[in-house]
Amino acid sequence: MQRNLGLLATARPLIMVLFTAAPSLAEKAGGTLRMYSPDSPASMSIHEEITFYAEGPMMGVFNNLVMFDQHVKQNSLQSIVPDLATSWSWNEDGTELTLPLRQSVKWHDGEPFTANDVKCTWDLLTGKSSDKLRVNPRKSWYANLDRVTTDGDYEVTFHLKRPQPAFLTFLASGYSPVYPCHIPARDMRSHPIGTGPFKFVEFKPNEGIKVRRNPDYWKKDRPYLDGIEYTIIRNLSTAVLAFVAGTFDMTFPYTLTVPLLKDVGAQMPQASCEMSPDGVSRNLTINHRVAPFDKPELRRAMALSLDRKAFIDIITAGQGDVGGVMQPLPEGFWGMPSEILHALPGYDPDVQKNRQEARQIMEQLGYGPGNRLKIKLMTRDLPEFRNPAVLLIDQLKEVYIDGDLEPVDTTNYFPRMVRREFSVALGAGAGGNDPDQGLYTTYVCNAENNRMGYCSPEVDELTDRQSREADQERRKRLVWDTERKLAEDGAQPALYYTRLATCRQPYVKGLTIIVNSIYNGWRMEDVWLDK
Repeated sequence: MQRNLGLLATARPLIMVLFTAAPSLAEKAGGTLRMYSPDSPASMSIHEEITFYAEGPMMGVFNNLVMFDQHVKQNSLQSIVPDLATSWSWNEDGTELTLPLRQSVKWHDGEPFTANDVKCTWDLLTGKSSDKLRVNPRKSWYANLDRVTTDGDYEVTFHLKRPQPAFLTFLASGYSPVYPCHIPARDMRSHPIGTGPFKFVEFKPNEGIKVRRNPDYWKKDRPYLDGIEYTIIRNLSTAVLAFVAGTFDMTFPYTLTVPLLKDVGAQMPQASCEMSPDGVSRNLTINHRVAPFDKPELRRAMALSLDRKAFIDIITAGQGDVGGVMQPLPEGFWGMPSEILHALPGYDPDVQKNRQEARQIMEQLGYGPGNRLKIKLMTRDLPEFRNPAVLLIDQLKEVYIDGDLEPVDTTNYFPRMVRREFSVALGAGAGGNDPDQGLYTTYVCNAENNRMGYCSPEVDELTDRQSREADQERRKRLVWDTERKLAEDGAQPALYYTRLATCRQPYVKGLTIIVNSIYNGWRMEDVWLDK
């Protein structure tokens, strides 16, 4: 029996046509899932990468100690389940996390997985090992980690310097796979070895990525797929045409804008499409260590110039959200209520009033109609970044700032950000499904991914306070206090949060689209093809 789902009305203006077939009696094994990818990553090493284009295809090559349940749409501390660990427990004062490990798990090259691999991975991430990562963007996650110890081959304990109730969310992230101790970090960039449901086959830059089924996976009936192939196509219109023509089984997740989704709906009404937030904001990233942007007043004027509703109306056709560092409600657990958000600098809905204040600040700094500040606005050379960058340049003109767009290929963009070879950029930031992830990654002093050079002892202290707090409501208040300070300092103003669609052929089954993280839902071991 088949069932047609007609027009699905949502709370938003967009109406999507969904077609589903009744569930089969049992999952089917076999077949290769084909999709496109809009960009070519720098490497295949998850621990050295910060883009979804590397992490997403590689998540199925690895396992974590624990992970977010792949079929719960909203990631949270409560949705974490065992993976390579069979369980976990805390000591009485919340400073020791002990995880028994699965036995008889093998790496893809046949070597046995043991507790020593876990210790090696976190020694690598914390800089304690002789082997080194080329870049280590999430090292700041583990500032509170004192050491990892082993008890035999199948138990590890993470020793923390102080209680951190949400520490488990670090381990559950798609960015936290266990690496093999016997493979050098440099080799993981080109030929990663994991324990996961899929084995790495090849990565051809600007061409594609392939993985195939691991026949020795420790979950004996997984994965269902024989493999997954990603073809790199930078032009999304071209990629969508190929999907409609049947070349691909699904689109790359979170890539379809409203116009592209309408194209799919018109040409392929049987497709199953889902519009969802990806938990990622577009940000105005300012280098605080370069004059004149080292002046807090100038950064405040730039933040006051923003018309966030215009970004949502023009760039996302109404399919976006206004928020701060943390993803906004309702999909984001930690987003601020509108009355608190609107009280932050630059968030007052009266844009003209904000810009009048910005012009007054700029005039006090010596700028005006006859002396305009000229900048280069760097961004990644992809439509999802170029388009809002053009609009941002237009908005900055309202406060005596003239910008020239500088699009940069992804493989060069991030090294330049690491070296702080920019003044102003339009980038992306994920608040994470827990405040510890977003705040420790980007906003504490000297964090590896703090590309702005921002440093506030008050923010560091607030970040530590919220991290220690076990009561969620009290913790929310501390997070909002941190957001307020970041907005006052013009640390890295969020422009808007995107909502994008993922489409698939009706025979693609077993995939859940996560609504508060672009990074955590791609183990792909439960996906199967009903054909």
